[in-house]
Amino acid sequence: MNDNVLLQEQLGRVRLLTLNRPAKKNAINDPLWIALREAFQAAAQDDSVACVVLTGAGDSFSAGVDLASFAGTESDAPHPFESAARAVADFDKPLVAAARGAAIGGGATVLFHADMVYAGETFRMRLPFAALGLVPEWASSYMLQANIGAQRAAELFYTAEWIDAPRALELGIVAQVIPDEQLLAHALQRAAAVAQWPVSALREIKSCLRMHHTAAIDAAFVAEQAGMARQAGSPDNLEALTAFFEKRAPRFD
Repeated sequence: MNDNVLLQEQLGRVRLLTLNRPAKKNAINDPLWIALREAFQAAAQDDSVACVVLTGAGDSFSAGVDLASFAGTESDAPHPFESAARAVADFDKPLVAAARGAAIGGGATVLFHADMVYAGETFRMRLPFAALGLVPEWASSYMLQANIGAQRAAELFYTAEWIDAPRALELGIVAQVIPDEQLLAHALQRAAAVAQWPVSALREIKSCLRMHHTAAIDAAFVAEQAGMARQAGSPDNLEALTAFFEKRAPRFD
C-alpha cells in the first residue's frame, strides 16, 4: 500500500487528513480506501485527537471512486469501500471538511458525514449515480435528504447535475463558501475552536446529535449495498462504464 495516498498531520488537538492523489483528482482507489479506514479508526481511539479535518490535495477534493481500479478485476472479497465508509460514518468526534474543486460521487457523499463543511469558491459537486446505472452510497440516500429535504435531494440524485458552491450553500450542503486560498486555514481555525473542549464532551454531543439518525443510516447502508449488488455489472452500468472509458455519451435503452 502506498502510505502517501493519505497525508496525516497533527496540529495540536486537530488531525488533518489530506487525500493525496492530486494527479488523479484524489480519486479513491483501494489503498486510499484502506488508508481512510485506518486513519478514522485510529483517530477515534486516540484521545489526543479532538477533531479531524478532511481535505484534498491539489485543485480537487475528490473525483470519487477510481473507476480504473475496477477495470478487469473480479473478487468475492468485500471491497474496502464498505469498511472505510462505516469508519467515517461511525466516527464519534467532530469532523470538519474543507472542499474545493470537484467533489464527485463518493467524493461528494463523504461530505454528508462531516459535521461542518467549508467549500472553496471553485467547489463543484455531482452525484452521478443515475448516469452510471448505479445507486447512491455512504448512506447518502438518507443523509442528503435529512440535511436538505426529500425533494431537493431527489432532484440532485435523479438529474445527476453539477452543483456549484453558491448553490451548495443555498441548499445547506456547505456551511460557508471561502476563497480557495483561505479555505484550509479557515477550516483549521474552526476545528481548533472545536478542539479546545473536552473530548468526552464532544463525543457525547455528537452522540446526541446523531442518535436520531443512527438507525436510518444503518438501514440506508443495507439498502444501498443491496441496490449496488443488483446494479453493478448490469447492462446499463456496463454501458455507462464503457462510455466513460471510450470518452463518449452512454446509450441507454
